[in-house]
Amino acid sequence: MSAINRREFVKKAALGAAAATAAACGSPQPGPGGPAASSGKKFEWSMVTTWPPHFPVIGESADKIATWVEEMSAGRLKIKVYGGGELVPPLEAFDNVRQGNVEMGHGTAYYWAGKVAAAQFFAAVPFGMNAQQMNAWLYGAGGLALWEEVYGAFGLVPMPVGNSGVQMGGWFNKKIETMEDLKGLKMRIPGLGGKVIAKAGGAAILSPGSEIYTNLERGVIDATEWVGPYHDFLMGFHKIAKYYYDPGWHEPGTVIEMFINKKAWDSLDVDLQHIVRAAAFRSNIWMLSEFEAKNNEYLQKLIKEHNVKVERFPDEVLAGLRKHTDEVLAEIVAEDPLSKKVYEHFNAFRQKVGQWADTSEKAYYQLIG
Repeated sequence: MSAINRREFVKKAALGAAAATAAACGSPQPGPGGPAASSGKKFEWSMVTTWPPHFPVIGESADKIATWVEEMSAGRLKIKVYGGGELVPPLEAFDNVRQGNVEMGHGTAYYWAGKVAAAQFFAAVPFGMNAQQMNAWLYGAGGLALWEEVYGAFGLVPMPVGNSGVQMGGWFNKKIETMEDLKGLKMRIPGLGGKVIAKAGGAAILSPGSEIYTNLERGVIDATEWVGPYHDFLMGFHKIAKYYYDPGWHEPGTVIEMFINKKAWDSLDVDLQHIVRAAAFRSNIWMLSEFEAKNNEYLQKLIKEHNVKVERFPDEVLAGLRKHTDEVLAEIVAEDPLSKKVYEHFNAFRQKVGQWADTSEKAYYQLIG
């Protein structure tokens, strides 16, 4: 092969790889006329988040996306990031982006379950899929296209930008030994997990991260879940709660999302759309990697430096929570056709990928003890 032919081959291979990556990310493909068109127009956007400003890892994702997009676009798309409460209240991000008051939002889909019940399946399902499996569903099995359909009805374009991995079961000021201990429990827990706690006789309370510590300290709530050892340590829950439980049955792999106003999205040059999706894809990998790197380090800090004893939910309690999860899911899909459509798609893939996990991941963990 001549030097010229080699260069042409490498060039075509690179273009093909870029197109394949774009397709995996859900981004539009360049037209038949060549590379993605660019008008050279500049854009200045705002992104609101549900997190405290610059919140470690999760909030940093929004900051990094803004930086990466500006760098990759050579300044043609600049994004100003606002933490929860800086521009709009944390739990009003969805509506403000939908209404076009700002162009972008950053949060978690279960926060919007009151507006669209099907949204929560794109965040976390109790006893559902872990981070690796959620990514497989979204990128490899059509989950992202389904998510785009659900949010499209609200004039939004969603995309995953990270995952917390398997979370902890939460901090409690009373020991949980039987299902009876959940009755009357006031717990900060969002999404489907909150509905399960309510089904068990507790009270699920949704509050932004900035209010949790004070609410737990003052007894407004008896328990809270948050994320995992790294964030829980930074929040200081070990100073005010007696018991730290695992596993995180309610959030085995929580997807963090970015959502964009569809009209604003359509106004972007196609190459800028590629850049935004590439930044989201990069953030997705970066966030999970950060959680995996830091959680064990801070788990050891909690145990060795602060004498935190990690408790495991009794098998009886986990079995009861799983039973209530099945009841909650059955009720949701019976009442809402869109949720039924999404959950059936989710669950069909979960069953398939679960068989592979038994043969691969589970078998390997059993091997190494």
